[in-house]
Amino acid sequence: MATEETDQAKRIKPHQVVLGLGVAIAVFSAASGVAPLITEWHDDAEVQREVFGGIPSALKLLFYIVIPALIAYGAYMFSLRVKNWERGQPDNRKTTPENAKRRFGDFRSGVYMQTLLRDPAAGLMHAMIYFSFLVLLAVTTILEINHQIPEGLKFLHGKTYQAYSFVADAAGLVLFAGIVWAILRRYVFQPYRIRIKSKSDHVLGLGLLLALAVTGFLAEGWRIAAEGTPAFEKWSFIGYPIATAIDGTGSLSTLHQVWWVAHVVAFIGFLIILPITMMRHMFTSPLNMYLRDRERPKGAMRAMPNLMETELESFGASTVEDFTWKQLLDTDACTMCGRCTSVCPAHATGKPLDPREIVLKTGEVMAASGTPVVSPPINTVPEIVIESNSIFERVTPEEVWACTSCKACDEICPVNIEILDKILDMRRYLTLMESNFPTELGGAFRGMENSGNPWGMSQADRAAWTAKVDNVEIVDGSEEFDHEYLYWVGCAGSFDDKNQKVTQAMAKLMQRAGVDFAILGPNENCTGDPARRSGNEYIFQMLAMQNIETLDGMGVRKIITQCPHCFNTLMNEYPQLGGRYEVVHHSQFLEWLIDQGKLDLSEAKLDERVVYHDSCYLGRHNDVYLAPRNVIGSLAGIEVVEATANGTKGMCCGAGGARMWMEETVGTKVNDARSEQLVETGASRVATACPFCYIMIDDGVKGLGKGDDVQVADISMHLLEAIEAGEAGRTEALHGSGPSGSTMFETVED
Repeated sequence: MATEETDQAKRIKPHQVVLGLGVAIAVFSAASGVAPLITEWHDDAEVQREVFGGIPSALKLLFYIVIPALIAYGAYMFSLRVKNWERGQPDNRKTTPENAKRRFGDFRSGVYMQTLLRDPAAGLMHAMIYFSFLVLLAVTTILEINHQIPEGLKFLHGKTYQAYSFVADAAGLVLFAGIVWAILRRYVFQPYRIRIKSKSDHVLGLGLLLALAVTGFLAEGWRIAAEGTPAFEKWSFIGYPIATAIDGTGSLSTLHQVWWVAHVVAFIGFLIILPITMMRHMFTSPLNMYLRDRERPKGAMRAMPNLMETELESFGASTVEDFTWKQLLDTDACTMCGRCTSVCPAHATGKPLDPREIVLKTGEVMAASGTPVVSPPINTVPEIVIESNSIFERVTPEEVWACTSCKACDEICPVNIEILDKILDMRRYLTLMESNFPTELGGAFRGMENSGNPWGMSQADRAAWTAKVDNVEIVDGSEEFDHEYLYWVGCAGSFDDKNQKVTQAMAKLMQRAGVDFAILGPNENCTGDPARRSGNEYIFQMLAMQNIETLDGMGVRKIITQCPHCFNTLMNEYPQLGGRYEVVHHSQFLEWLIDQGKLDLSEAKLDERVVYHDSCYLGRHNDVYLAPRNVIGSLAGIEVVEATANGTKGMCCGAGGARMWMEETVGTKVNDARSEQLVETGASRVATACPFCYIMIDDGVKGLGKGDDVQVADISMHLLEAIEAGEAGRTEALHGSGPSGSTMFETVED
C-alpha cells in the first residue's frame, strides 16, 4: 500500500503538465524577442511590413518581458483550476483506438459551432467572434514566424503580404461586428436566459475584445500613414482608408505608438482575465467537448458498487470530492449561455430549479474550498459566503427534487456539460444518507420494496389485463423461456387503467403479426427506474438483481417493452449488474413489423390531425425520435403535425425522475404547460409512446377542458383502432351494416 501511494505521489499530475507547458511557451516567447537581435535577419522586399516598425526599442523590450510573464502567470492560474478538478473521483475518459474517432468528432462539432448553431442567431454571432479571433491569432503567429526565419526563407512580402493584409482586416472586421452584435444582444435586446445572468465578467470580456479590434485598426491606420500611405497597403481595406483620412496630420509616428501601446494594453488585459473569468472557456470548453465520450450509454446513470457488499461510508454527492473530475471540469467549461435554463421544464413552470445554477453553484463551492482559493466560474455577490466543501451550502434540496430528469439541459448544452448526473448524484446522497426526500416518495419506496411496484399493488394482479386479450401466455419465472420475445409490460402497463389499454392493444398487434411472445405476469418486478432516479440505489439494486436472476435463469435474450423507462433501464443500466439483453421499445418493434409487412395496413386509415409527444427517455436518453413518428405516419389519411417544442427540444410531460409519484405544488404544472403546447397545434389526437406521458398528457388535456375534442392515446392504440376501423369498413361494405362497438378511447376509465 505504501509503495502504491509513493508511486501516485511521484506520478506527474495534470496541473503540473499545464504549468510546465505554459512556462515552456513563455520561455519560447521571450526567446523569440531575443533571437532577431542576434540574427539580424531582415526582409528587404519593397512590398512588406517591418515587425515593430516605428516602435522604440524600450517598448519592444517591455513587450517581450511582460507578455511571457503573463503567459506564465496564466498557466499558473489555470493549473490551480486543474488542481481543483483533481479533487474529484476517477472517471475513465481515456482516448482509445475505439473511441478516438468519436472524441475528435465531438471536438470538431463543438469547435465548428454545430451545437451553438441550433440557435442560429446566437450561434452565428459566437462563430463570428470565435473564428475571427482564431484567424487573428494565426495572423499574428505567421507574422512572428516570418520575423524569425532567415532572409532567404521569408515569405511575407509582395502579393503574399497583400493577401495577408486583406485576411487580417477581414478577420478584424468580423470580430468587431460579432462583438457589437454580442453587446447589443446582451444589453439591448436581452433574451431572458442572458438577462438574468449578465455580470461584470461579460462587460470586461466584451469590452477588452472590442478594444482589441478597435485599437488594432487604429494602430494599423496610423502605421500606414506614418509610412507615407504606400499604395500596396490598399489591401488593408480598413487600415488604408483610416490612413488616407489622417494623412498629412501631425504626430503620426507618436500617435501610431500610442495606438500600438493601447492595443498591447488591451491584449495584456485580456491575458490577465483569461484564466480568472469565464473567458477561460476558450480552453476548457473545447477540452470538455473532446472528453464527451464515456464508457456508459447516454441514458445510464453512473454505476455504484453493490450496496450489499460495499464498505463505503457515504453514497452520492454532497461534497466537491464526491463528484468525478469530469463533473468538476464541467463547472469551468460552462459558458453561462443559459441554453439549459431556456429548455428546463421545471424552470419554465416556476420551480426553483435552474440547471445553469446547479453547474455554477458547484463551481463556486469548488473554487472557494480549493487550496488555494480561486475565482468562481463567474463573479458572485459579496453576500455569498462559502465555508466548506459541501455542495448543499449553495444548492437546496428543493432545486434537486424539482428536476424531471428529462435531459433537455444536457442535450442542448453547446459544450457537453453533464448537468443531470450532478443532480442525480445529489439525490442519491439526500435519499441514502439523509432520508431527505419528498414525503410522497416514501409510499413509492415501500411499494417497490414490499410489492415490487411503486403503486404498492398486488403482484397477483399484474396479468389481470389479459382477461380482455385471448391467448396471452404467462410463463413461470422458474421455467426455461421457449418463446422468441419476452413482452415486458411494466408497472404502469400492468396496473394503471389507461395503460392497460396500451398493453392490450400492443398484445393484439403482436398477435396479428404472428409474433411469438409471452409475459412474466406476477414474476415481473419493477425495473427500479423510479427508485434509481430518486436516489434510492438500494431499492434499485434489489429489484434489478431479482429481475436479472429471473431473466438469466429462464434464458431470456430478447425483450419488448412499451415503457421507455423500462427500455432504458433494461438496456442501459442492467449491464452494470451483469444483465445483458436485446431490448427494443414497442415503437421500434411496431415500425419493424410494418416495414416487414407483418402488419397489414392496406385498409388502415385515420382522417385525423395528429401530434406526437416525444418521451424524454425514448428521445433524449436514447435518441429514438423517428420510430414512433414513422408508425403513426404509416397510416393513410393522417396529417402529422409538430408542436413548437419537439424532437431534441421536446418538452417533458413532468413525470420523469420519479416525479410521477411527487406532488407538484409550485408554479404551473409541467403536464398542463406541455398539454397546452400540444393542443395549440390544432391536432384532434395526441400520440404518446410512454405510459407516464399518456397519463400526464391525458390529464393535462382534460384539465384544459379539451378532453372531448382531443383524444390522447399511445401509438399502439391509434394503430390498432385504424386497423380495426378499416376492417369494420370492409365488413360494412360487404354486409351493409356498420360497426356498433365503442372505440377503445371511450372505454378507458379516468
